[in-house]
Amino acid sequence: MPLAPDILARLIAIVGESRLKTDADSLAHWGCDWTRIYPAAPAAIVFPATIDEVQAIVRLANEAALALVPSGGRTGLSAAAVAPAGELVVSFDQMNRIIEFIAQDRLVRLQPGVVTAQLQEFAAEHGLYYPVDFASAGSSQLGGNIGTNAGGIKVIKYGLTRNWVLGLKVVTGKGDVLDLNKGMMKNATGFDLRQLFIGAEGTLGFVVEALIKLERAPRDLRVMVLGAPNFEAVMQVLSAFQSRLDLTAFEFFSELALQMVTQRQGLPRPFPAATPFYVLLEFEAASENVVNEAMSLFEGCVDQGWVVDGVMSQSQAQAKALWRLREDISETISHHTPYKNDLSVLIQRVPAFIAEIDQIVARQYPDFRVVWFGHIGDGNLHLNILKPEGMPKEEFFARCTTVNTQIFETVARYDGSVSAEHGVGLTKKPYLGYSRSPEELAYMKAVKRVFDPNNVMNPGKVFDL
Repeated sequence: MPLAPDILARLIAIVGESRLKTDADSLAHWGCDWTRIYPAAPAAIVFPATIDEVQAIVRLANEAALALVPSGGRTGLSAAAVAPAGELVVSFDQMNRIIEFIAQDRLVRLQPGVVTAQLQEFAAEHGLYYPVDFASAGSSQLGGNIGTNAGGIKVIKYGLTRNWVLGLKVVTGKGDVLDLNKGMMKNATGFDLRQLFIGAEGTLGFVVEALIKLERAPRDLRVMVLGAPNFEAVMQVLSAFQSRLDLTAFEFFSELALQMVTQRQGLPRPFPAATPFYVLLEFEAASENVVNEAMSLFEGCVDQGWVVDGVMSQSQAQAKALWRLREDISETISHHTPYKNDLSVLIQRVPAFIAEIDQIVARQYPDFRVVWFGHIGDGNLHLNILKPEGMPKEEFFARCTTVNTQIFETVARYDGSVSAEHGVGLTKKPYLGYSRSPEELAYMKAVKRVFDPNNVMNPGKVFDL
């Protein structure tokens, strides 16, 4: 439904005519994220450039009962940034500046539209490092990363986005501006409201500024790719290497994932032998002794039968090439319309958990190809079911949805999460009760009502009021 002329006029008065879009192409482009389950149907797209403009938009939304949907890089996989029902999309593309570098505190003050890779490059220019990294770093924005508490490939060493946010300025659902924590490492003055907004998917308010801490840059990173005969062996390799090396990453992927990436991207296989699973691990080789230790661990894993073959990078170029075997999986399988499950359990429970999920998948999807990969070093598994060629998308998604209950009941029995790092949005909303108790959900809804009493901030995402 289009916005009323008087509302359009008031939005133009706030941001100017050039930063309000209502044409069909713009609505389709800015009204969706990487999920393709829900069609985009926003009423308009607005592009604020200042905090005052964001505040004015939110106050207008409260007055006129407008539903607002935040839009960053739109790389999300849970439909949290989809506008399916005539919402006003608030894009942060124009709020994309790095405002200040505070060298003594290793802090960067920035706007939410800064692209993740832009911050990584800025840190490198100052001899520092921003470690939150994932395949979509070249297009995802920091506001979206904060809204979903993004994880990625370095969590085993550096943790999630929330570990790196030392301050937030937000516009709440009421239209108030809050300046939270202000960059301090230590601040014992009551509730840390900053943490409520990290991972809230824009349901409490919009992030309009952030203080992000940086780290020293890692030195002499080495990458190993190892072939494992079964999943139990993958976990044994993790235990062996973690006991003697400080790993910066530990990823896994299946033979089918490797086949698809090497064929589509034109990459060579890491070694001739084909194995059911592969491990990619990374560590800092601060000395030759560390490299020797890694080789000793590799040989020990081979002797134990946990590893069939392996390779270690000898240069930065080789390390990047090996990383592509893992990082290019999502882009490769996107051409097959995957149905994604993003699951996590405690690491000690992973082998038994994945065995049960494998049985469900084999029983329910005998005619579907299934691609496994994930951040196994932090207990995060990505289960990707690929749409058969020629099957209508609607039929495919319907078949996948019918099995979700069995998968998520298994997640619940293992005290796991139905969404490890992709958020809840619309796609996981029906299943949130498998990871959150009724009491928790009641408290979450109560918090929402405090910050957004008129339910204008990304309504219908995460849960329904």
